Amino acid sequence: MLIPEDDLPLHQLPLPLAHSMNGHPNAYDRFWFNGYSHDGYFAVAMGLYPNRGVIDAAFSFTDGVTQRSVFAGDLLVGRPTKVGPITIEITEPLKVNRVIVDAPEHGIVCDLTYRSRTNAFEEARQAMHDGPRIFMEVTRATQLGEWSGSLEVDGSHVSVEGWRGTKDRSWGVRPVGEPLPGAPGSRAPQLCFLWAPINFDDGGVHYMSFDEADGRRVSRTCLEVPLAGDARAAEGRLVIAPMVGTRRAAGATLFVDESPISLSPELTFHMRGAGYSHPKYAHGRFHGGPYVDGEVLDVESLDPLEFSNLHVQQVVRASARGKEGLGVLESIIVGPYEPMGLTGLFDGAAG
Repeated sequence: MLIPEDDLPLHQLPLPLAHSMNGHPNAYDRFWFNGYSHDGYFAVAMGLYPNRGVIDAAFSFTDGVTQRSVFAGDLLVGRPTKVGPITIEITEPLKVNRVIVDAPEHGIVCDLTYRSRTNAFEEARQAMHDGPRIFMEVTRATQLGEWSGSLEVDGSHVSVEGWRGTKDRSWGVRPVGEPLPGAPGSRAPQLCFLWAPINFDDGGVHYMSFDEADGRRVSRTCLEVPLAGDARAAEGRLVIAPMVGTRRAAGATLFVDESPISLSPELTFHMRGAGYSHPKYAHGRFHGGPYVDGEVLDVESLDPLEFSNLHVQQVVRASARGKEGLGVLESIIVGPYEPMGLTGLFDGAAG
């Protein structure tokens, strides 16, 4: 199947560009953006699943009390960056993007522009197997940026001028959509993913880690990111002080070449609002045709140990060497994780 992008010199296989990952059902290509201040947070995600024939997207905003989301999906035809009321425009590759949402019936309308503050940087390759089968094989490019534009939530204007944020472009194979047929997997039900892009006025730092149950790294990236030029690799480790009764942080310290950065959570965003582990609108699922739907959550009433609420991004105030910054600490921890004293599948941290 040919698509207009086949006229560009981008081919890496003797196939049209619409054919992806040797036909693996869990092939995906995703846009992710967040934006945040001390008292507000928004995220947008858009995923294309060429071998499932599906595209979906979500936009979500929280003030720490209420989280409001809009979800959209459809059949995938070509390589669009629009589905339902949600559009992502690539204005200038790796520099400027535009995010448009027109869903007043679900309380979200926005026209936002993301501009890069730093170069994009590639994280270490992330690959995991379930016996002989590929469980995940991913490339992720991350970038620190800043926002401008207009956002209305439930009829009220939210000023996002100068909000800091992150752009994340990832692609490859990861668990999406309906479960694959065949024998049950043999992989232990354990996953620990930690992700912390931090914006300072003079640049930023970035940390990513997939960890084993005992804290050993599967894949790890730690970078110091200047406003101009390439990122510098560093040794990194993240020490989390868990919030009692949850699997998220009450506080954390990120060590970059043993220099500490204190991370103090100020607000929590539930990643289900962007489709991650959502009980209905999880990524890559086909819902019989086009759909647009909304969700409003009372954040305080959510059970932090319910599976769909485990995956969070916490807006964190960062303090290091006499300077202050702002970023996020993302975490999803399923199963045992010794560094936080977690021993069961969904148990919370002890007091």
